Amino acid sequence: MRYQRSSQLFKDANSSIPGGVNSPVRAFKSVGGTPVFMQSAKGAILHDVDGNHYIDYINSWGPQILGHAFDPVISAIKETAEKGTSFGTPSEIEVEIANMITSMVPGIEMIRMVNSGTEACMSAVRLARGVTGREKIIKFAGCYHGHSDAFLIAAGSGAMTFGTPNSPGVTKGTAKDTLLAQFNNIDSVRKILIDHGHDVATLIVEPVAGNMGCIAPAPGFLESLRTLCDEYGVLLIFDEVMSGFRVSAGGAQEHYGVTADIVCFGKIIGGGLPVGAFAGRKEIMNYLAPAGPVYQAGTLSGNPLAMAAGYTMVKHLRDNPKIYSDLEKTSSEIEEGIRAVLSSNSIAHTINRVGSMMSVHFCDNPVVDLQSAMVGDNDTFKRFFHHMLNNGVYLPPSAFESWFVCSEINSSEVSQTLDAVSSFKND
Repeated sequence: MRYQRSSQLFKDANSSIPGGVNSPVRAFKSVGGTPVFMQSAKGAILHDVDGNHYIDYINSWGPQILGHAFDPVISAIKETAEKGTSFGTPSEIEVEIANMITSMVPGIEMIRMVNSGTEACMSAVRLARGVTGREKIIKFAGCYHGHSDAFLIAAGSGAMTFGTPNSPGVTKGTAKDTLLAQFNNIDSVRKILIDHGHDVATLIVEPVAGNMGCIAPAPGFLESLRTLCDEYGVLLIFDEVMSGFRVSAGGAQEHYGVTADIVCFGKIIGGGLPVGAFAGRKEIMNYLAPAGPVYQAGTLSGNPLAMAAGYTMVKHLRDNPKIYSDLEKTSSEIEEGIRAVLSSNSIAHTINRVGSMMSVHFCDNPVVDLQSAMVGDNDTFKRFFHHMLNNGVYLPPSAFESWFVCSEINSSEVSQTLDAVSSFKND
């Protein structure tokens, strides 16, 4: 049996871990079957507990942009661990990575480290409310900003309807302060601001959406958000947990030339370890305790292990800009190759890509928001996922997640990927 050990581990896990996993997408609920348990990884290759190996297009959901077990990062972690894993006090590496990130990313002057992307987005919203003295926020249907209560809101009957909770445990009181707009639809934002603009503290958006598949902002969309936020005194938050340091060294802000008021980071700045951060101009960030009245704290925030790993990763990206042009070349080759194969096999598809983030949707309509992403044929995706898995290619186990390409994927692995796609028959 190809996944015998994984199957047994999943059975054992279900007795002590809710759903058998520590994060829901890992359970393969969207694609069916038994989740694969990994044992090790190096470069672009994952190795499971049954001795199978896979070309990885998840890369820990983004942070392994330089491939798994990148030697300089591993060395930095080992060297730091020997000195202590956490002090609960300031350390020099926190200052070094803060100075480097603020010098690389447009529009930010100060940064606060936290422990996850969820924590970064949650804290950024609290900060925006504290700065503006307002309570409501605008988010976009299909954009994911972590599992904080304010973000687990589904759209009502339209963009102007107050949100309703889509998870038990989220109160109606929390939901009423979250207003839902449609991604790439500036009119939906304008209508909300006309009715509620003076009560809205912040608008939070993934500048490159990654949780309804990869969806790029339409031309002028981010620029129009900036203009509307300025008009109504709303702070604009870019959630760059996925896009930060991946679509360019300066993230989506640099890539699209639009500057947010607050930017959230995660993934890459931990070098594969748990980390998050939020950043902005001094006059905004100085509202945070202990400089200001908005409270935020964390015992493990800025811990030396994560900071050493992140500093090493980000510095390598800063000092080697050719990585981004090489990633663009490889990602483009994968995109065009998949498109050619699916077209030749008369399989309806749409491929979205921004740099080394991409997704394949099994529909022939443009995918520009959550509604259009939902049109995709999920049954075809399920078959495609398991076909690729059985041919040694590990894709995100959901039609609504972005793929991530790492710099360690070589021409042979690109060919293997395209060969696997070529043998897929949508019967």
